[in-house]
Amino acid sequence: MSEVPAQEAAAHPRRDDVECWLTDMDGVLVRENRAIPGAAELIRHWRETDRPFLVLTNNSIFTARDLSARLAASGIEVPEDRIWTSALATAAFLKQQKPGGSAFVLGEAGILTALHDAGFVMTESDPDFVVVGETRNYSFEAITKAIRHIAAGSRFISTNPDATGPSPEGPLPATGAINALITKATGKDPYIVGKPNPMMFRSALNRIGAHSHNTAMIGDRMDTDVVAGMEAGLHTILVLTGISDPAEIERFPFRPDEVLGSVAELLP
Repeated sequence: MSEVPAQEAAAHPRRDDVECWLTDMDGVLVRENRAIPGAAELIRHWRETDRPFLVLTNNSIFTARDLSARLAASGIEVPEDRIWTSALATAAFLKQQKPGGSAFVLGEAGILTALHDAGFVMTESDPDFVVVGETRNYSFEAITKAIRHIAAGSRFISTNPDATGPSPEGPLPATGAINALITKATGKDPYIVGKPNPMMFRSALNRIGAHSHNTAMIGDRMDTDVVAGMEAGLHTILVLTGISDPAEIERFPFRPDEVLGSVAELLP
């Protein structure tokens, strides 16, 4: 497909300037646990040519090791140190905010492991933070405890804003939906660390020693991948293998630098 002109070409690198790559996972590399054509070959090309890259995902259920294994089962070989999740970004942020702090967590292995590794204590007694991550097992009891902790002064943090997640049967309520429920009950909004917060992109760039002037972001969502990449000063590429189509693009007042059918078009 043809390149979409950047709104401010001088502020973003061109494809020819790109030396480092950030890419979303679901809808870009895989769809329903199956590799999207060209994805495995692109990752292999980056690894063989020593291109710095990271796979970014708002999924906070799984650890980077889990996601590496899931990608491998789809035929895509991504080392775990090349995966950056909203859980890891959240843990890194909270470690900056309050080293050795405590948290009450709604979530699964991804966020729990990341916080433990960052030196946090999980507690139900006067936590410094309430952290809402992705899970398939939200309980009314745990949500009630989160609401009471926030009302008592615990800081409200969330890994990502996604209101729904995909499943073979249809949409599932996700982190953003639980955030909204807690906000309605407490009157307090969460600070969200994952995409579209550019903080997640800056932490990813630091992780691979990259800079915005020579890095591209590949995603399938205008409201997270493209807007965050744009605000972080990256070259943005939207692929049409996920949730976005040309009609979806027209809903937004901004544009990606490029729109491609799939990542296969990035292969040399």
